[in-house]
Amino acid sequence: MKLAPVMFVGHGSPMFAIEASHARDLLEQQQSQFDDVKAIVVVSAHWVTNGYTGVTSDDALQTIHDFGGFPTELYQLQYPAAGNPSLANQIEQQLESAGFEVQQQSQRGLDHGAWVPLMHLVPEANIPVIQVSINSHSSGEDVYRLGQTLSQLREQGVAIIGSGSITHNLRDVVPGSNQAADYVVRFEQWVREQITHRDAQTLMTVPQLQEDFFRAHPTHEHYLPLLVALGASQGSDELTILKGGIQHHALSMESYLWH
Repeated sequence: MKLAPVMFVGHGSPMFAIEASHARDLLEQQQSQFDDVKAIVVVSAHWVTNGYTGVTSDDALQTIHDFGGFPTELYQLQYPAAGNPSLANQIEQQLESAGFEVQQQSQRGLDHGAWVPLMHLVPEANIPVIQVSINSHSSGEDVYRLGQTLSQLREQGVAIIGSGSITHNLRDVVPGSNQAADYVVRFEQWVREQITHRDAQTLMTVPQLQEDFFRAHPTHEHYLPLLVALGASQGSDELTILKGGIQHHALSMESYLWH
């Protein structure tokens, strides 16, 4: 049985939605991976809930423009994806059976960590989407297990996407800079090596093991979707590394596809 794909997407700045880039080209080249997908579950760094895991439950999902100070064009973009309430119910039941505290959320919509990558992967917005939040109380092990639980859906044709960033220190961003920070290069390469070897334990305990972690992630919400995606993947999957480069001095645009 062919399983639906899993991705981790480095979504960078909201400008990723409208700017041409190598990273965008690489995502667009993966559109055929979603030809037979029945629905998509997205876990984004930009939806963090306090003490529970949220699951969107609406028939249709609004496009949330959860950023400020960008060009007007960006706020006019819409990604009119349908939801899937029956799938939301199934996800709630599966997560609760695995010991997660879950709340369905209506009128929440898709944040830019979800809809910006989806614009490049599924531009017609013709596949239903469910967004699942990150519980702020979660450890690396917790979100990895979240991915493992969601992985059951792949047999039903449901793709899993974790959306965050391999590096995300906004204090180090230099708009338009083509010069990558040394620690960003080191950390991106280190993560790539662990992903290639499927060393989940090392990636879950990375703050204790990698000296660049806290520079790369002053807060860890952009790192955790990587662990969700890794948990949803399987050792039998083929791994494709999408080397999107480093933008604005400090933002890794690397993504991973398991298929």
